[in-house]
Amino acid sequence: QVQLVESGGGSVQAGGSLRLSCAASGYTYISHCMGWFRQAPGKEREGVAAIYTGGGSTYYADSVKGRFTISQDNAKNTVYLQMNSLKPEDTAMYYCAAEPVPCGGSWYALAYAYNYWGQGTQVTVSS
Repeated sequence: QVQLVESGGGSVQAGGSLRLSCAASGYTYISHCMGWFRQAPGKEREGVAAIYTGGGSTYYADSVKGRFTISQDNAKNTVYLQMNSLKPEDTAMYYCAAEPVPCGGSWYALAYAYNYWGQGTQVTVSS
C-alpha cells in the first residue's frame, strides 16, 4: 500500500524558512515523479515543485523559483522541500504526491496526473 507522509509544516514570519519532508513507503520509490503541491482556502491546488527520483531532475513553479529547493534522500525514501524567504502568500496546506513515471515539461504541476497523495502539512506565514 502506497503511503506518503508529510511533516515539517508550521507557522513562521515572513522571510523565514521551513523544510518539509515527504516519507514514502509501500512501493518502489525509485523512478517516480514526486511533486509538492499547495492549496490555500478557496483556491485550486497548485503545483510547486517536483523531482524525478530516478535521475534527480527538478521542476519549479515560477512563483517559488530561487526560494524553494526540492531534494531527495533515496536511502530514506524521502523528498524534501526547503522553503526560504517565505511570504504570506505561501500560506497553504502543502501536499506530497507521487506517480510512477518521469516528470516532464509542465506535467509535473497537474494535480490530476498523480494517483498517490499524502494528507498534507499546514504552512502559515505571517507578515
